Amino acid sequence: MKEKQIITIGRQLGSGGREIGRKLSEKLGIPFYDRALLDEAAKKSGYSREIFERHDEKPTNSFLYALAMGISGYGAYQKPLALELYLAQFNTMRKLAEEGPGIFLGRCADYVLADHKDALHIFLHADMDFRTGRIMERNGVTRREAESLCLRGDKDRAAYYNYYSDHEWGDSRYYDLCLNTGKLGIDKCLELIISCL
Repeated sequence: MKEKQIITIGRQLGSGGREIGRKLSEKLGIPFYDRALLDEAAKKSGYSREIFERHDEKPTNSFLYALAMGISGYGAYQKPLALELYLAQFNTMRKLAEEGPGIFLGRCADYVLADHKDALHIFLHADMDFRTGRIMERNGVTRREAESLCLRGDKDRAAYYNYYSDHEWGDSRYYDLCLNTGKLGIDKCLELIISCL
């Protein structure tokens, strides 16, 4: 593995991205940035972690959306708060990637770190049965509720990604490796990712 190996993981809700990210982190002995990225961005930006969590990977594409979500900061000469938060995460991601190896989950990481020479960009997907099964088990909800969560989560992630990048979320052209976790299983996906490194 390269000294400053970067792995980015984009994923459909329920496809196992967080689990794979954590397991890769343990196996490779490198940091995993999911919620930890919010902590780092909060430290460096002056905004609280709660603000980052509230707006984490949520779509924002209009003044009306900002009003509905209670986002302040719209003024004649001010950037919207959602954009400030995205830029804080963007800068934090770039700095962490410069400092050393890491695994970055979601938050447009593949786009933000597209020019990093030691990056492997991964997208994880699975069929709805696999995803809803995982969500039902994890959240203790019905199949219908799990499916609704999956659809809403994917819609929010796509809107967020498509707004802040000039790529389309889930488009295989922007990833080095696209894996179906439902067909291959979590362990086989881990094995394939490690072999690609």
